[in-house]
Amino acid sequence: MLSKLKHITLASSIMMLSSACVAFQGPEIDLAESGNRYTASTIVKGVEVPWGMTQLPNSDILVTDRKGELRLIREGKLVEQPVQGLPPVVAGGQGGLLDIVLHPDYGKNGWLYMTMSSPEGEGEGNNTALYRAKFDGEKVSLKDAEMLYKGSDNTTKRHHYGSRIAFDNNGYVFFSIGDRGERDVKPQDLSIDGGKVYRLHDDGRVPKDNPFVGQENTRPATYSYGHRNPQGMAKHPETGKIWSHEHGPRGGDEINIIKKGVNYGWPVITYGVNYSGTSITDLTEKPGMEQPDWYWDPSIAPSGMVFVTSDKYPEWKGKLLIGSLKFHYLVLMDVDGDKVTGQSKMFEGIGRVRSIMQGLDGYLYVGVDGGGIKRIEPKA
Repeated sequence: MLSKLKHITLASSIMMLSSACVAFQGPEIDLAESGNRYTASTIVKGVEVPWGMTQLPNSDILVTDRKGELRLIREGKLVEQPVQGLPPVVAGGQGGLLDIVLHPDYGKNGWLYMTMSSPEGEGEGNNTALYRAKFDGEKVSLKDAEMLYKGSDNTTKRHHYGSRIAFDNNGYVFFSIGDRGERDVKPQDLSIDGGKVYRLHDDGRVPKDNPFVGQENTRPATYSYGHRNPQGMAKHPETGKIWSHEHGPRGGDEINIIKKGVNYGWPVITYGVNYSGTSITDLTEKPGMEQPDWYWDPSIAPSGMVFVTSDKYPEWKGKLLIGSLKFHYLVLMDVDGDKVTGQSKMFEGIGRVRSIMQGLDGYLYVGVDGGGIKRIEPKA
């Protein structure tokens, strides 16, 4: 793996000499007969930062707006009044109302799950919290909202909240909290929150087989650690494994497969540098720390991810689709088992891609900062 990554970095450096906007390494996927067949059509506007999306069984779509509003799309139109009944949200910097997903048995229990920057708890500031609630479609309101977990130690820092959510095949809920701008403390310290991926039962209980249960000075909800700022999370449709990607510093954005008790290395090892160009560490590997399955240098600022399973896009089926905030396009990645083997950019100029969802109709929906919600459709 290390030789592959070194080769990727060299290839990236060569490509950067010939292009001012190249963010790819490795083999390119030929999209001449696939990506060019589709167009991204705007279906609604009016959501400033569409951080997360989920679709209800009746085809209503709930969209989180980072500014602290939950919006409803019904019959193809954005309902004017935001959804009522949200828990307290602190919107500012990178914080606000973040991800949203349905429970796998939503049709039976009605639970939906959200992450947000919450002011609850002691201390000035806020931190990432996981809530669940039920949605009343007639009243366009949430009810029975309850906090399942919140990162302790509120902080006034306004970045690196994480925070994506995914359920695995066993009904456990995974979610991420970024390092909250305290990279030298939180990611490697198991006694405090931040820089972690967590695993809980759907009601917030900590599973007895979580890797750090029963150990002193640890957060028992922690499943993996050494993360910087994971803003993508999805379950592989065949293996059931939870995949995640996270923002690196300047360079070093990563794709990781989340494994029990594993240390992903931030900030002890990284393929990135400080935004000023100075070194964070001279290490890109270290015993006991996991190598990324893939990384980008330069960074693409990934956000949102989904495995494509729809027959609407036969050439993309089984591939991984990721958004780029920095370069304003989508990234389609070839996947072979637990390995990413290639990638290509699509829909250049679509805007700052914040979130991606595969809808019940099989179409892909893309949330774009300032650009509303778009649907990827065949060209007429």
